[in-house]
Amino acid sequence: MHFTTTLVAAVAALTPLVSAVGNAKVVNKCGFPVYLWSVGGSVGPAKTVKSGGTYSEVLHHDPASGGIAIKITTVPNGIYNGSPQTNFAYTLDGQQVWYDLSDVFGDPFSGHAIGVKPSLNCPKICWPNGVATSGASQTKVCSANSDITLTLCSGTC
Repeated sequence: MHFTTTLVAAVAALTPLVSAVGNAKVVNKCGFPVYLWSVGGSVGPAKTVKSGGTYSEVLHHDPASGGIAIKITTVPNGIYNGSPQTNFAYTLDGQQVWYDLSDVFGDPFSGHAIGVKPSLNCPKICWPNGVATSGASQTKVCSANSDITLTLCSGTC
């Protein structure tokens, strides 16, 4: 009995603690719906986020690509027809999450402030006019247990 108790205690001590991770969120404050896809090694199903709505997913590591890009357009099927898209990307790396923001094929939120703000005291990303600020690195890092929230059409960031 003593051996079993000691063995269980030893195994428990060697088992790494599972720590909670945060969420990646997209909050749509625009007066129009947005369309998004969570993309890693494969493309997830399309999601429509209505005005005032929120999309959320638990931060996770993609075994094929390493990271996740939440691709956002202002038109249905936008990632399949070359429409401008904003990519809210993250990589879960142990106890840290790396995150960034970029546009491809144009700037779908030009004229509307957008920004990424972690729930913990970590660097934010702010595009006051919906377009990347030149010269500033967009890649930031925070603790993996932080939520990272992209707010679209936020008014200010």
